[in-house]
Amino acid sequence: MKNFLIKWFVNIITLFVIIHIVGGVSADSWGAIVAAAFVLGLLNAFVKPFIIFFTLPFTILTLGFFTLIINALLFYLASKFVSGFEVINFAAAFWAALLFSIISSILNFALTPKVGIRYASFRHSGTNGNSRKIDDDNVIDVEGKVEK
Repeated sequence: MKNFLIKWFVNIITLFVIIHIVGGVSADSWGAIVAAAFVLGLLNAFVKPFIIFFTLPFTILTLGFFTLIINALLFYLASKFVSGFEVINFAAAFWAALLFSIISSILNFALTPKVGIRYASFRHSGTNGNSRKIDDDNVIDVEGKVEK
């Protein structure tokens, strides 16, 4: 729940920045920005995977460029669901979605819990089952954990 709230807050801040940077994207109030950020999150979580799945051959053929088109489509679609949030055309949706992805990725990276990697080296000095002594067998154990 905490991660969801952090990502929603990041989306709200990012959308606020996008409205002031990209011409053609506007919101009437903070409530519209909050609702649009929520709808964008829902669309990206539930609709985007299906669209990507069904357009996968075309996405592969365009080397992933079509994903930018899908993001723009979802951004434009969010404006149709939220009253008070407006995107005037597809070009504005494209640039807004591109900037939205970049800014929210940077903010999510900065605000979400860090992933730590810890490693340890162990020395094995025993036999390998053939009654042959092993003295220089080094084993490195690597584990990752999320630090809160």
